Amino acid sequence: MSVQVAALLFVGAFALTVASSIVLARELDRIGERLGFSEALLGIVTALGADAPEIASAVAALVAGHEDTGVGVVVGSNIFNLAALLGVSALIAGSVAIHRHGLFLTGGVAVLVAVVGALVALGVLPGFAGFVLALLFLIPYVVLAALHERARERLPAALRAAVLEEQRDARRDEFAPPATGYDALIVLPALAAVVGGAYGMVAAAQSLGDRWDVSDLILGALVLAALTSIPNLIAAVRLARHGRGAACVSEAFNSNNANILVGLCIPGLILGLGSPSGVEVFAACWMVGMTVVAVALGFGGGLTRREGAAIVALYGVFAAVLIAVG
Repeated sequence: MSVQVAALLFVGAFALTVASSIVLARELDRIGERLGFSEALLGIVTALGADAPEIASAVAALVAGHEDTGVGVVVGSNIFNLAALLGVSALIAGSVAIHRHGLFLTGGVAVLVAVVGALVALGVLPGFAGFVLALLFLIPYVVLAALHERARERLPAALRAAVLEEQRDARRDEFAPPATGYDALIVLPALAAVVGGAYGMVAAAQSLGDRWDVSDLILGALVLAALTSIPNLIAAVRLARHGRGAACVSEAFNSNNANILVGLCIPGLILGLGSPSGVEVFAACWMVGMTVVAVALGFGGGLTRREGAAIVALYGVFAAVLIAVG
């Protein structure tokens, strides 16, 4: 396709994907409200809806045979999420406060899942093993997030404090009305629009990348990763500016967890990911290392502008290396 057609397709598909993901997140929120989900669990479900562009773009690239682009979207999105959702949020809001108990729970799970994702991307773990391991880490976390007040009282003190903080910080400023039958009907068309838009966006990006000699990894890890993370960035900045640090941190890490589970492990299980290049090894290791650094920086009570700037700088180094070698 011509450059003009590819550019128009890319812009239109991107707008469709982002708009549909916003609708999808809203409908999932309403359905969760109707089902009586705890507020922390609602936050996880809503983050999954906002994360749909990243996941759909990664899967679309892998299905189309562009393994480097697909892996790049997942790894690049996770690195970008740390820089944008945590680093930029701290720079804009002044701080992203979170207590150690909550960070240990949310950040600890994120580090474990990041390691699993890196091992899958590097071919050390097959997709099935990565999928199972990721579920083993994520299922207990989701179960804890779903606990209501009476059930929380039976937990050990430290774990109860961690869950309580996440539940308290997940309380929203405004509540979506419970879902009706109409909301349930909207979910599938919204999901279909996200997937269709992602396929169009990936096809257009690959066409433009081929014409301009941009590598698949840079296309996925820098361009598509950043653009598809915009819905999550908007939500995270809003949470940080309202003083809901634990919810902001949860938004970032839950998005990354979903990317690895749905956007990497499941496609790796079904399609395979091929052999990683040296740059992919670097990107996967950087994802794990940056996750560990973000968690470590937050243990002082959260992220100030100084820590936020450090996380953003790490992303700058990652982007510079990819551009230099790509």
